[in-house]
Amino acid sequence: MLKFAKTSLLAVAVMATSAVASDILVTVNGKNITKQDAEAFVSATAPNAHFSQLSPKQQEMVKKTLVEKALFGELAKKEGIDKTPEFKRNMQKIADELMVNMWMKKQMDSAVVSDSEAKAFYDKNKDKFIMPETVHARHILVKSEKEAKAIIDQLKGLKGDALKQKFIELAKSKSTGPSGPKGGDLGSFKKGQMVPEFSKAVWALKPGEITTTPVKTQFGYHVIYLEAKNKAQAVPYETVKDKIIATLKQQEFGKKISEIAKELRSKAKIVDMSKESNSTAK
Repeated sequence: MLKFAKTSLLAVAVMATSAVASDILVTVNGKNITKQDAEAFVSATAPNAHFSQLSPKQQEMVKKTLVEKALFGELAKKEGIDKTPEFKRNMQKIADELMVNMWMKKQMDSAVVSDSEAKAFYDKNKDKFIMPETVHARHILVKSEKEAKAIIDQLKGLKGDALKQKFIELAKSKSTGPSGPKGGDLGSFKKGQMVPEFSKAVWALKPGEITTTPVKTQFGYHVIYLEAKNKAQAVPYETVKDKIIATLKQQEFGKKISEIAKELRSKAKIVDMSKESNSTAK
């Protein structure tokens, strides 16, 4: 079950405040709690999760938590927490952090990388944009070696389309693996993606061949059919163009921030109080 930690003050501060009626999940004393609020809460507590993808029970948990937070917020305000010096200090910290984050975003957005720069990077680093050799295979998974041998016997003597069609037919009727209904189709995969015994057997085949002896793995016994081998090839520039631009923008942003920081530090009066304290203590 998804566990929710406390939402950071910063996450709360940047939650969306406007919503159309269809986005409102619940109201608390006239205050709207929206889908955007729920998404922000889930994102802050579980970065890879989304409110819309949670189970109904988990969504109810999120709504309950947000309702309670709204009620606690009302109570805290009634008790004057927002008037305390500690609250004001923390709010200033949040404002400062939010301001820096917005400034950082502005610097990132201003970074510009041209298509020619991205293409030059691609041409210079072509060895980094290689799609490795892959195979496209099917398999029939059964529990015993005897069953696997019986299947191989039925396939012996067949070639070409006749072998492939018979293999698909047997995979659908005999295979216990999840790919059985798809004719045992495993799609394309690279070396090392399958368990060692399976990988060794499939890479030893030529397209249109089957394994002539059962292949034993931790899952059972396999009969494997190799549909195709795809040689290693360069990934087209257009396929990786956006990722290259994003990477180069990030590099430009990092360089710019370092230069600005260096300049600001050179002009600022910075006193390291920890060093001052240590010096006094001695």
